[in-house]
Amino acid sequence: MRVVAMLNMEDFLVIRDLYNQGLTISQIAQKTGFDRKTVRKYLFTLAPPSPQPRASKPSKLDDYKEYVQNRIADYPLSAARICREIQERGFTGKYTIVKDYIRTIRPQVSVQAVLRYETNPGVQAQVDWGECGHLDVDGRWRKLYCFSMILGYSRMRYVVFTLSTDTSTLLQCHLNAFEYFGGYTEEILYDNIKTVILKRALRAGDHQWNPKFEDFFSHHGFIPRLCKPYCPQTKGKVENAIGYVKRDFLLGGTFSALDDMNRQLLQWCNRVNATPHGTTNKIPFDRLQQENLKSLTGVPPYLLRREEHRKISREAYISYLGNRYSVPYLYAGREATLELHDEQMAIRVGTDIICSHTVVPGHARVIREKEHFAGLLGEAMQYNSRCRKTSRPLFAMVPSPVEHRPLSVYEKFAEEVRP
Repeated sequence: MRVVAMLNMEDFLVIRDLYNQGLTISQIAQKTGFDRKTVRKYLFTLAPPSPQPRASKPSKLDDYKEYVQNRIADYPLSAARICREIQERGFTGKYTIVKDYIRTIRPQVSVQAVLRYETNPGVQAQVDWGECGHLDVDGRWRKLYCFSMILGYSRMRYVVFTLSTDTSTLLQCHLNAFEYFGGYTEEILYDNIKTVILKRALRAGDHQWNPKFEDFFSHHGFIPRLCKPYCPQTKGKVENAIGYVKRDFLLGGTFSALDDMNRQLLQWCNRVNATPHGTTNKIPFDRLQQENLKSLTGVPPYLLRREEHRKISREAYISYLGNRYSVPYLYAGREATLELHDEQMAIRVGTDIICSHTVVPGHARVIREKEHFAGLLGEAMQYNSRCRKTSRPLFAMVPSPVEHRPLSVYEKFAEEVRP
């Protein structure tokens, strides 16, 4: 049987109705489950008593509330900071009670409204870089970067991972994005980075652009725009895109090499661009048809060559993106420059191009040309033969020294042994 100290109105009326039907107090208690004392109590009262408010228990924070209120009124301090301060004054409670109390007294700060910056079709794209951790390349950890370009109207995205943010890489990423979109916009918005702008001026016409970048945008005829300093809202679309890549693609992903990452990333781009965008509620691929981009067919191909420096190993190989490429063995140990264009790589020592390769995908592959080692075996054998002829032995064998004595010693010895 359950004991109930307080009844609600329905229970109160049920007890009185059963009593009016002639049931005894014991029968009512058995039928309703209430204790007989409870039944007797509410049979002889006109109405159930209203619940009385419980007396609040004293809190460990009571003695410090005034201090907390004053501190919050003066400065927007965090709950952790306030908790630390009152603990230094003798507070023995936990952080949670402080946090819950501050939430009730902290002034409500209004959020600055932001005007979303939208563009018409074909007018603007936005570009940005993002850091995405590190990647092991040839046993050395290198920073992994993400290039992102997004079309302002359609929200079409193009993203690719790189190991560098230099100007040559930036321009190659542009060419890749233009090819993916099938064209480019009238203007492109950038951060104030050295690969784009060397010195910013008050007037756009006085900007000092990076020479390689200026040659690129002049060749294609688009207008570069710079973000306003300390105003990230103007470039929020692309920065959100990089955060989205990290959350929706990179997090928990499994990859074998940089090429594999970019292959999967391109598939991810295709899927995202075929899904309704969260802001426009439209499919980017569909809105791309309305962008009216500048066509690539009307622009001569841009010849982009970028350079990287390497040291040729003693085995006559250079390393690039985790793969090894042979060079003529006569250049072993020399400093070399890699001239890269599309998938072609020319290797230069000084002013001479000593060989060329096609860049291959994958990791830990060895690309060996037989002619690079022609004559090396014979030269090595001649070198070993010369070494044997001119080399000195590690040690020498000499006879034990013989002691020489005068004849007088032997004559004296003979006299001593005569009978």
